[in-house]
Amino acid sequence: MSIIPRNQYMQQILPYRDQPFIKVITGIRRCGKSVILSLLETELRKSGVSDSHIIRINFENLDYSEITSAKELDRYVKDRMTDATRYYVLLDEIQEVAGWEKAVNSLLADGRADIYLTGSNSRLLSSELATYIAGRYVEIPVQTLSFSEFLEFAECRTGERPADVHAAFLSYLRVGGFPVIHTAEYTPESMEKIVYDIYSSAILRDTVQRYNIRNIDLLERVVGYVFENVGNIFSAKNVADYFKSQHRKVDLNTVYNYLNALESAFIIRRIPRYDLRGREVLATMEKYYVGDVSLIYALMGYKDRMIAGILENLVMQELSRRGYRVFVGKQDGREVDFVAERQDERVYVQVCFRMESEETARREFAPLLEIRDHYPKFVVSMDEVWRENVDGVRHVPIADFLLMDGY
Repeated sequence: MSIIPRNQYMQQILPYRDQPFIKVITGIRRCGKSVILSLLETELRKSGVSDSHIIRINFENLDYSEITSAKELDRYVKDRMTDATRYYVLLDEIQEVAGWEKAVNSLLADGRADIYLTGSNSRLLSSELATYIAGRYVEIPVQTLSFSEFLEFAECRTGERPADVHAAFLSYLRVGGFPVIHTAEYTPESMEKIVYDIYSSAILRDTVQRYNIRNIDLLERVVGYVFENVGNIFSAKNVADYFKSQHRKVDLNTVYNYLNALESAFIIRRIPRYDLRGREVLATMEKYYVGDVSLIYALMGYKDRMIAGILENLVMQELSRRGYRVFVGKQDGREVDFVAERQDERVYVQVCFRMESEETARREFAPLLEIRDHYPKFVVSMDEVWRENVDGVRHVPIADFLLMDGY
């Protein structure tokens, strides 16, 4: 299948072309970062850049296994910059090179390189060495396929766009958004194996090896706890207490470290709570979600009882893709699933499975009706027919919500 443009990300990258900023593309393994570099290569060639002025290195390719240090990287690239004109340097999975920031800083100082990096670890930009490029980079976070992109991939693969987006959403819900599983017709068993291999790679290379984690069994138990509790409020202490109840002695700092390692590899995502009354971010009792819902299925199988958390996960990812900072809202003992902010915009979202009764509807609408401001408020569920609005709070089927042009 031909490469499908992921325009959302290209639109974020291209305005920075030829600007004195390092473009850093981050995201979980196999979310499509390398393909985005390929799309960028194509765009460069279309604009007249010759192949000799595009230097691309994938550090997971054995062809470049001899480049292990900043000095070797700097020398390799500069040896190929044979004139004084602009070169485009594309470095894939840069975290494999020790001290990479020194080399990138040197190339930037040279003045001829327009530099693009990808990495599968969010700590890429928070290490001590990253002070070398502080203030001179822009980060472009990449996620797995949105529902809209899922429909584009389906159209490219089959030749026609799915006619029923609500039926298509059920497929998206069950298989997730890793691009590789949407490039061909795979059996459910094959898709599960592909995703499990992605998970195993992210665990091994981006957590165990990178953070020298020795107790792999405990790490995987922490993963299992988080996956089982997607959409539930808990803290690292809750995790430690749970293991103690299972007669496993666990140090609280170890749990913190494991959660941080998993988050840095984009396997999980921490969403802090926000006190709507006090207008402050709270330090404890947050929610955790996953980098892609298919990770849960690959590790634990599909469980109907987890559907509410899975739906929340998809909504959280969509808000994040659109550039919102996402929080869990707290107001006078009530919870608002998501408070999302972007510049001077704000949107409130409550997520549930179905409006099965009048009591359910009252429960889901109530927290939003208590918020007295003019910002958009939504209750999102899998109901396709029931679309009633209540005092300005809109009810929208989740498939439609994920495809809306704006909120």
